[in-house]
Amino acid sequence: MEGSSRSPLKDPRKIARNYQLELCKKAVDENLIVFLRTGGGKTHIAVLLMYELRNEILKPSRSICVFLAPTGALVKQQALVIESSTNFKVSSYFGKCKRLKDHAEWDKEIDQFEVLVMTPQILLHSLQHCFIRMEHIVLLIFDECHHAQAQSRHPYAQIMKEFYKTNTTKVPRIFGMTASPIVGKGGLNQLEYSRRINSLENLLEAKICSVDDNLQLECVAATPDIKIYLYGPVANHSSGFIVTCIQKLEETKDECVLTIRKEQCDDFRELQKQIKNLERIHGNLVFCLENIGLQGASYVTKILLSSDRNDLMQMELDNNDKVGCIVDHYLKKAHSILNVELLHDDPESDLTSLKPLEEPYFSKKLIVLIGMLSTYRLKSDVKCIIFVERVFVARSLAYIIGNLKSLDFWKCAFLVGCRSGLRSMSRKKMNAVVQEFSLGKLNLLVATNVAEEGLDIQTCCLVVRFDLPQTVSSFIQSRGRARMLTSEYVFLLERGNERDEMLVESFSTREDIMKKEVISRTSKESFNDLEEKIYKVYSTGASVSTGCSISLLHHYCAKLPRDMYFTPQPKFFYLEDLDGTTCRVILPPNAPFRQVVSSPCSSKDEAKRVASLQACITLHERGALSDYLLPDHGKGTKKANASECEDNEDDHLSEELHEMLVPSVLKEPWSDSEAHVPLHFYEIKFIPIPEDRVYRKFGLVVKCPLPKEAEAMKVDLHLAHGRIVKTSFISSGVLTFSREEITLAQKFQEMFLKVILDRSAFFSDVVLLGNLKSHCSLTFYLLLPVKQCAGGKSVVIDWHTIRCCLSSPAFGCQVNSDRMDYVPIYDTLELLNGPVKKVDVLHSLIFTPHNKQFFFIDGIVDDINADSRRKGSKDISNAQHYKERFGIQLKHPDQPFLKAKQLFALRNLLHNRLQESTVVRETEEHFDVIPPELCCLKIVGFSKDIGSSLSLLPSLMHRLENLLVAVELKNVLSRFFREASEISGDCILEALTTEKCLERLSLERFEVLGDAFLKYAVGRHSFLSFEGLDEGQLTKRRSSIVNNANLYDLAIKNNLQVYICNESFEPSQFFALGRPCMVSCNIDTKSTTCYQRGQEIDVDVAEAHKSKCSKSHRWLHRKTIADVVEALVGAFLVESGFRAATAFLRWLGIQVDFEILDVHRVLRESKVNLPLFGKINVPALEESLGYKFRHKGLLLQAFVHPSYQKHSGGCYQNLEFLGDAVMEYLVTSYLYSVYPDLKPGQLTDLRSITVNNNSLAHIAAQQFFHLYLLKDSCGLTLAINEFVSYVQLSESEQEQLEEPSFPKVLGDIVESSIGAILLDSGFNLELVWKIMLKLLNPILSFSSLKLNPVRELRELCQFKNFELQFPDHEKVKGDYLVRIEIRANGKLLSFTATNHSSKVARRMAAQEALRELKARGYRHKSKSLEEIVQSTHKREAQLIGYDEECMVIDPGDLFEANFTETQLDLDWQEEQEVPPSRDHSHHEQSNLSKWPSGESSAHTDNLQNNSHDPALQQQIHQNMEITFDYMETIGNKSAKSKLYEICAAHYWNRPEFVCCKEEGPSHLRMFTCMVLVKADGIKSVILECESDPKPQKKAAEEHAAQGALWCLNHLGYLPKQ
Repeated sequence: MEGSSRSPLKDPRKIARNYQLELCKKAVDENLIVFLRTGGGKTHIAVLLMYELRNEILKPSRSICVFLAPTGALVKQQALVIESSTNFKVSSYFGKCKRLKDHAEWDKEIDQFEVLVMTPQILLHSLQHCFIRMEHIVLLIFDECHHAQAQSRHPYAQIMKEFYKTNTTKVPRIFGMTASPIVGKGGLNQLEYSRRINSLENLLEAKICSVDDNLQLECVAATPDIKIYLYGPVANHSSGFIVTCIQKLEETKDECVLTIRKEQCDDFRELQKQIKNLERIHGNLVFCLENIGLQGASYVTKILLSSDRNDLMQMELDNNDKVGCIVDHYLKKAHSILNVELLHDDPESDLTSLKPLEEPYFSKKLIVLIGMLSTYRLKSDVKCIIFVERVFVARSLAYIIGNLKSLDFWKCAFLVGCRSGLRSMSRKKMNAVVQEFSLGKLNLLVATNVAEEGLDIQTCCLVVRFDLPQTVSSFIQSRGRARMLTSEYVFLLERGNERDEMLVESFSTREDIMKKEVISRTSKESFNDLEEKIYKVYSTGASVSTGCSISLLHHYCAKLPRDMYFTPQPKFFYLEDLDGTTCRVILPPNAPFRQVVSSPCSSKDEAKRVASLQACITLHERGALSDYLLPDHGKGTKKANASECEDNEDDHLSEELHEMLVPSVLKEPWSDSEAHVPLHFYEIKFIPIPEDRVYRKFGLVVKCPLPKEAEAMKVDLHLAHGRIVKTSFISSGVLTFSREEITLAQKFQEMFLKVILDRSAFFSDVVLLGNLKSHCSLTFYLLLPVKQCAGGKSVVIDWHTIRCCLSSPAFGCQVNSDRMDYVPIYDTLELLNGPVKKVDVLHSLIFTPHNKQFFFIDGIVDDINADSRRKGSKDISNAQHYKERFGIQLKHPDQPFLKAKQLFALRNLLHNRLQESTVVRETEEHFDVIPPELCCLKIVGFSKDIGSSLSLLPSLMHRLENLLVAVELKNVLSRFFREASEISGDCILEALTTEKCLERLSLERFEVLGDAFLKYAVGRHSFLSFEGLDEGQLTKRRSSIVNNANLYDLAIKNNLQVYICNESFEPSQFFALGRPCMVSCNIDTKSTTCYQRGQEIDVDVAEAHKSKCSKSHRWLHRKTIADVVEALVGAFLVESGFRAATAFLRWLGIQVDFEILDVHRVLRESKVNLPLFGKINVPALEESLGYKFRHKGLLLQAFVHPSYQKHSGGCYQNLEFLGDAVMEYLVTSYLYSVYPDLKPGQLTDLRSITVNNNSLAHIAAQQFFHLYLLKDSCGLTLAINEFVSYVQLSESEQEQLEEPSFPKVLGDIVESSIGAILLDSGFNLELVWKIMLKLLNPILSFSSLKLNPVRELRELCQFKNFELQFPDHEKVKGDYLVRIEIRANGKLLSFTATNHSSKVARRMAAQEALRELKARGYRHKSKSLEEIVQSTHKREAQLIGYDEECMVIDPGDLFEANFTETQLDLDWQEEQEVPPSRDHSHHEQSNLSKWPSGESSAHTDNLQNNSHDPALQQQIHQNMEITFDYMETIGNKSAKSKLYEICAAHYWNRPEFVCCKEEGPSHLRMFTCMVLVKADGIKSVILECESDPKPQKKAAEEHAAQGALWCLNHLGYLPKQ
């Protein structure tokens, strides 16, 4: 609704107070920050300001107002306030409630809404990626604006620094709201307050303003009474039980930490993280024990041990089962310790049966709180909020209060943030708790600081600080929750704690100072803004800064492909040196690069942000981030979504009107003014099979010669009973027509077209010919009867027959009327229109008015007349029959009857009526006998053989027109690429003809082949040309190109739609010269002449509109046009090969070419995987694959799961993408060539059976590929072992077990290995074809076919008319519960299955349903696919279309000449020069038993064989130089730092430094240190480097590190300097 048509705006000024109007007036003129206490009406001032700026905000203006609130709850609350106060169109955005993914969706929001209320993070994200631009914002409002700190990276600050201050065009009005402009801890002095307020003003470029007269505020904003309740002191325990418990918990914690340290773990950071998690759990228990008491701490252990496990640490423990068990052990032991005395009398007792409140069960602090709360029993309508610091305390305290009988009048719940770690506390749950508190269903909340801001509960009268606020802002905000005029704000303060007493006293003092500074500043100083580095894409305006780089990097990693065994996320490592701290970002293996190192920075946080920004820049440069700095490409996503929407139930709505091309050969007219017209003449030859009919010869006459392919066209026309007529054209040169002959020929054609198509015109006595204007026709050709010349060698036009026909009674001519008196009576017949000579009646067309039928007269039956017995009747004569049936009395009973053949009904003879069971046989032709006196002579000489030929000609000409259209397309394509000239017109015609035409040829088989090649060609190009894209992005990009929407757009762009044949031949719509289309169509009448299918219109109108228009318009589905594109690709493949198909795609606008340098790059980058050579038995794997790799890195990468991150290379996912594409084409080529008689749908079914993950997983298990897979996931290892064990069972054993879920990774590595072979062989498809046939041989036999059970179930239910339903799946304990319901013959059958994948669960349920239905006897009537495959004709398998030259790339060609040629000496034992430290190195061959289960490899006993290839050793050595080129010497970096850096880069364990000797007197102490480094490579090498004695430990460690670096350099692990 436009702004002009809406109801009048509500006027918020009517309820505004004076101070609100004054502040609004100031805000209109300048940027303003309003400083008012909670409840002072700040939001209403913002509403007033919106109202004042309404002329710029109201639609249709593109400008908007953006209202920012820091939390989702505040966003909802403020949006409701604005909606209730104004008529603005308001929309809110927070969390995941309204995820807008692309610019189109955001543009739609901006066009629709006027006020956008959102969290600042959403606006910051939108500004960074240009979803919203700052110049479109008229008014920008900051709620709780004190978060905008100059030295913070809060989104408020980032928005102002990055987008407001840098915008040079148009900036919005700024309006800030706060109850406390000061945030932060510590004792702030007056100068500090002044600096902070100045900084806030400078950052928001606004002035802080408040109300001068506080009396106005006192009337509306409550100031609660502050009370202090003392407890303790805590130090004076009545017993030492709490201390004892803490000591026991400490001992238990230390034991568990020691156990964790003993666990074998290669990732030191992961080990530290698990220890930190345990420490955190322990710290929370101790805190609860000290602050709540024994009861609260016991409850915490109980909830942590429960199946819920909704604690902060659980998410991090999920990835380590062993550590998780240790944490469980700690919690169980802690629970036991805490319950020894607590419930020793009755283990089943609960809080309601405990002893009186006392220590140690309840802390002194808690006892005071309980006592205070109990005093409110007699008060009504009381609502209380208790603020605590920790989530565990909130949950435990709420439980205790809610279960004490003395406090049963309090209805209690806890409230923590949805990001607190409690999985049960979702945003929905938070909102529900707040709603219940507002409605009075709850009257007490135990909350963390999440409730300090924005929780607007007007009836709350009591706020208790169980834990003291740490800042003035926290004090002011929490105090503001007490909204009633008579309310209390309570501190619980430990008696004698001077620090806490001073803190409480300082709150009021600091608040007064803050108010004074707002009015009058004591200083103009302010804080400097944090220095931000910003990377901007100037083509779009998108940007990212160091402040947001970490979140963008995490966002990118979150979009990377993942599975249940691998979660992609960046890892950060830090090195501290003299120049500062550097951060190394390690990206997941499926990222386009693995690591980035920051420059030295002053802090870890700054180094992390700088490194993340550099990573984001590199990702954008490599194409992994779009120009809007988004990990998913908007254009591709949009296209993919469009294609997904096409194949739905409303697909008919995507039909569009398109014009059909008329062949130019047939469009060329001749001039009526020419005396002599030369025309090209083609004899039409008819050969009936069997030869039991006679057809008159005809000829085709056209102005322009037919193309050679059209001239050579041969068409089989299908008649009834399996009979066919073979037709062809024979060129007979050029004939010259006189003007009279042209006129005769045109009239003759007009005549026979009326006879066969518009015969009702002959119901009248006279038919006029020649009145039609020739220019109305779309085509100009003539079909004329011909006869053999006297010599018999050529044919000529049968002008005699033409003139005879045109001189008939139907056209007003009398047949020999002047000579009838001289004809003997026995040579005449008395017809309805008078006496006619018998010779004129024979071989003519007559009309019987009594039944309105036409007949060809083939003879006179002299022995049958009116008195003869009626055929088929014993006692009825012909005369009686006509009397009784038609009421006609025959007047000439003696006249012989005529032998007549009824005029045919024209049919589509291109439709193949020949069924497999039909036997072609000769049939006796049927004739009728009719009395002459009932007949009117119409056309003399129009014989039955002419009529038989005319029944064939429309179908023949329809096929000729379609072929000519196909030839025209071929000619168009040939002008752009010469390969198009090699394909036949018939093949193109097949690719242009849809199944809807009901002809023997159809595009569908070509489409199946073309679809597979298109995916392969585009996939190969994407893989090579877009190095920065991961597998998911590559798939999206390919989908954006090959999906139906894009193919449709490209086809329309190249005008392909005009060539498509999409309608079966309808004889009534056959138009030619002499029968023009009478429905005139132009740009003004197109929409009315051609109706849109799906529209509800009158039936008669619809029938009228079904006629073809003068422009040959027809309705085409978008998908049909896209299918034609794929079919044309398939046609080029079959007829001409890859080169022609790629040339066609290039012409179409699809880029499939690639640069050889990109191939070099991929092969060169694969070298980074060579250090994994010792982990896999490469020769054995090559033998299994049947291929020896030139570039071993490709093979290694093909077997690396992304969970394995202990190397600097990649994983198999991108190779899987390439392998999937090539395998789909190869399998399609196999099926296409082997099964020529299978339908396209059956080919697709067979292909899906062959290349689905389940089938490929079985292949991988049978080939033992799983033994070579590098992974680092215990769960994946277990899943693979379970599946492989099942596969290796016999069929009888498998039938007794349920098949386990197949790990997708097994099918993936089959595809990745094929992709690796394809690359390594230089795209030699012949080689890959042979390997594929050998590898997939068990599947390609199709001995046991398994269709998709869901599809099979749908088909069975559809065949049996059963009602099939798939209710929404449910999530149960992390798995999907899927239900299938079938109503069969009135009975409801239900089947369920569970799995971690909803698709797999649905398949499992469908399989169970099929088993049950088949057991009940319900089976499909038609043959199964397995039966069809076994019985169908088979041919030899062929690789279709491959004509590319494979590239042979030698591994040595990938490196520059200046690389070292020195081989890596694996047998080095002696030092060639004196090292700076004593070294003891031990060479150990890798041992499988020592490796963690997640890193298992196969056949490690053959590692020595792997290392004896000199060329390979050279590759590895050169690779190390390239991979670790970032290891160049940097300034003053210490040897120890370098060593840490090297170990991190190689993914080795951290070096271990040990002080092995201390000697000398205490004042001259000398230290000797040793460092242990385990260098994993082709051979595992353990270095033990001992230092010289040094006076400091640090110096000794440095000296030992220098020795280790010398050894590593000698071994070749360091780059050449």
